[in-house]
Amino acid sequence: MEYGPAFTNAPQRRPRAGVRVNRGAFACAMAACAAFACHEARAEDSPFSGTVAVASQLVDRGLAITRPGPVFQGALNWTSPSGWSAGVSASAEARTPRGFVGFVAQVAHSWSLSPDWQMQASLLDYRYPRHGGGRTYDRTELGVSWIYRDVLTFGLSASHLDRYGGQRPRGAADLGFRWPLAHGLAFTASAGVAQELVPPRGAGYERRNHYYYGHAGVAWDRGPWRVEVAHVTSDRDRPRYQYKVSPWIATVAWTF
Repeated sequence: MEYGPAFTNAPQRRPRAGVRVNRGAFACAMAACAAFACHEARAEDSPFSGTVAVASQLVDRGLAITRPGPVFQGALNWTSPSGWSAGVSASAEARTPRGFVGFVAQVAHSWSLSPDWQMQASLLDYRYPRHGGGRTYDRTELGVSWIYRDVLTFGLSASHLDRYGGQRPRGAADLGFRWPLAHGLAFTASAGVAQELVPPRGAGYERRNHYYYGHAGVAWDRGPWRVEVAHVTSDRDRPRYQYKVSPWIATVAWTF
């Protein structure tokens, strides 16, 4: 699922809404890794879980999906002992009458490579009922990720835009880091590079077709609750019609 910091690429022991998604602003492929990282901890429980959350903005790999302001997110997940998982998630802005921002569906399979290393392959489908000022694009994304314990995550992905025929897949690489501190706190960080889904055109924009992004933040976990505050950076050239990414994003999430 798209990114509010609670849905970033730092792997977790329990499911969260997001991508990818996700989820830095950041790697929806990394967000998919979170479902795998929690798999062993949930294997003996119900195969179904969910998350509801509110974030101060929705950001995906350095790209603002919404304007700054409250965004509600929800996700439902299913996992099996054989390593398969699936989930759906949705996001909605609180200050707009137009309803949902977008939907994400995901299917993934996980492997244990060693006591310390895990791997996951995932397929995600992004759908946006409206496009508006955010200029988001329906796309399908295939990703592969490697996780070292609950500390380090590296992922590669390729996205295909459904409404732009003739475009080659757009690639991205993401690195996520999570280091536990005291009293339920953890330091989180990520860095990534991605090709523009549709490179900006016109005077004043660079001709490059890729950009860099990342975040650094602090997360707090207690029971089903998670709170995260993150500083987001991106060197993406922002066209006039694109929403601006807020430098600070906060998220509160509850898992059930």
